Amino acid sequence: MTFRMPAEWAKHERTWLAWPASDYAQAEDAYIAWAEVANTASEYEPVTVLVRAEDLNTAKKYLSKDISLVVTELDDSWIRDSGATFVVDDVTCELGAVDWTFNGWGAQSWSKYEHDDKVASLMATITGAKHFRSELVNEGGGIHTNGKGLLLATETVQLGSERNPGWSRADVEAELNQKLGTEKVIWIRRGLTRDYETFGTKGHIDIVACFSDENTLLVHDQQNEAHPDFTVTHEVISRLEQEQGLNIIRVPAPTILKDDSGLVDFSYINHYILNDAVLLCSFDDPNDQKAKAILEDAYPGREIRLIDARPIFDRGGGIHCITQQQPAV
Repeated sequence: MTFRMPAEWAKHERTWLAWPASDYAQAEDAYIAWAEVANTASEYEPVTVLVRAEDLNTAKKYLSKDISLVVTELDDSWIRDSGATFVVDDVTCELGAVDWTFNGWGAQSWSKYEHDDKVASLMATITGAKHFRSELVNEGGGIHTNGKGLLLATETVQLGSERNPGWSRADVEAELNQKLGTEKVIWIRRGLTRDYETFGTKGHIDIVACFSDENTLLVHDQQNEAHPDFTVTHEVISRLEQEQGLNIIRVPAPTILKDDSGLVDFSYINHYILNDAVLLCSFDDPNDQKAKAILEDAYPGREIRLIDARPIFDRGGGIHCITQQQPAV
């Protein structure tokens, strides 16, 4: 297989989202947040939004008329995780779609995923991509690549018994590398604290660390010792500093430590790169502008657009979690 997953900053053909479908997302603040992400993205590249038939009129009310809507059955709204991970063949100029097995972030008691496990296959059909089904339970938010052979992942996600019992580390690495065209998996031990609570993903990488170019990592940096992620993120940074040839840029966490549900995992790492812009989570926090300045340096030539991501984080994710890039071929 000669397909590979391009880096997120490679040119996109379009961006995909799924309109809020689950009961906990059926609220005005969620509609506004999802729509702001989709509408802002549509200023820079084509956007397609998957939507249930019963939500079509609501979606049309909030979304730009420039956005394409596809009616389908959905369980939830995290297309980064349930949707296809697109890959390309640089030789044949083909588009591929990796269809991971999706089991609701480790078959959690509250999760429904019968329809969402079919989303990646639907995306492959719509785009005409070559369909690659994988038996590995994985989500797009659990991986991040530099497009040049390196892949970030978390031991408690792909190696967790809730997802892949019976798979060895070598088995998981072989499947990830084969499907994504990567050569090396860089593991961190665990993710942020809140991500292990009832509605978490058990450690997705995309709120912890991401590549901003082939040799640079942006890493969540909780600087307040009163938050347990102070210890977590310093361990992550120490681990990543062991990798030869990589530059580590610390991105300070928002100063807010708690919301109504407890300790937060608010993170600027969970941003989404568009063709000429970056959608950056904001939290009405003093560090919003600090993060914006860091990303302006990290992504020269791209406009940094701040979007209030609190309604998305309230439901368990961020801007990166509700978007999925389709690379140009």
